[in-house]
Amino acid sequence: MSYRLKVITREEHLAFVTTCPSVSHMQVPSWGDVKPDWRAESLGWFDDDDRLVGVGLVLLRPLPKLKRYLAYLPEGPAIDWAATDLKLWLEPMLAYLKERGVFSVKMGPPVVARRWSAEAVKAAIADPQARQLRDVEATAHEPRAFDLADQLRRMGWQQTEPGGEDGFAAGQPRYVFQVSFAGRTLEEVQRDFNQQWRRNIKKADKAGVKVVQGGYEDLTTFYALYVETAKRDRFIPRPLAYFQRMWTVLRAEREDRMRLYLAHHEGEVLAAATMLTVGEHVWYSYGASTSRKREVQPNNAIQWRMMCDAYELGASIYDFRGITDTLDEDNHLLGLLRFKAGAGGQAVEYLGEWDYPLNKVLHKALDLYMSRR
Repeated sequence: MSYRLKVITREEHLAFVTTCPSVSHMQVPSWGDVKPDWRAESLGWFDDDDRLVGVGLVLLRPLPKLKRYLAYLPEGPAIDWAATDLKLWLEPMLAYLKERGVFSVKMGPPVVARRWSAEAVKAAIADPQARQLRDVEATAHEPRAFDLADQLRRMGWQQTEPGGEDGFAAGQPRYVFQVSFAGRTLEEVQRDFNQQWRRNIKKADKAGVKVVQGGYEDLTTFYALYVETAKRDRFIPRPLAYFQRMWTVLRAEREDRMRLYLAHHEGEVLAAATMLTVGEHVWYSYGASTSRKREVQPNNAIQWRMMCDAYELGASIYDFRGITDTLDEDNHLLGLLRFKAGAGGQAVEYLGEWDYPLNKVLHKALDLYMSRR
């Protein structure tokens, strides 16, 4: 079997995605429109019978004054990662990108390496000897992920280490938290919540917190809470225009691709969150809340509503997205890990992001530049 790679239309790309149970929201055609500073192309892999068998959204970033590009496939491409010989898939991609003037390729295989149950995460947080989740014995290992990593290294790919002491990489998160819906009722899902989560959902309901879906005009309300959250949690907020563009382009592709939820209490919006859907995979994407009236538990209320709606959409996975790898009590991100682990589910480690230097001099120069930022 050999594979031929060529640029495909957005329509071909989207049609393939709709046949897959799970493809990252960063691998749908509309995601390229979310990133206007990059040039997006849809790539397709065709087998010997000329059938489309894999797709990838590649983002190309030009180097100033040079006709050279950095290529990035966030959480992709969507190919057969269980293949015994990945060269058959990846070499045509590298050859095409080299012809396009690409000097370095970055990709994030959507392959799970290890999982930790919520109980294992809770025990790790309580263990004074545990410093990082990656050093804690996992509940489950995925052997094929390590075979795949060996294949990539032999081909010349270089694994990007998780950046920063908190375990968040410069690209996409390597560690996430997920709740499985597959084969379960919502009642069974809620039974796995810890006592605090269940109590908080009831408390929010009793206090009169109402969670509703918002529209484009509500993004400014979301954004005000988001900026407050950024200041409190010490991160740099994206501009409002980013979320407005996300809303416009993602929902133009499919109405349920992006939703906005707002938690109201006595005429005031206390929390807001965005939800993204591709196939059977639903992501809690961005969250925001005020420090006021925390006692009415709007964050638990909004998550439960989103989980219920995700279930109704046919989701098999509800993905809380990134978590910190650190278990240090002094790290302000540990509270977020505790919150997500309270929903049951599992902490999940992906294979991480990988680089392939097509031009070693330019690749090394980029690495040096990024390390000094």
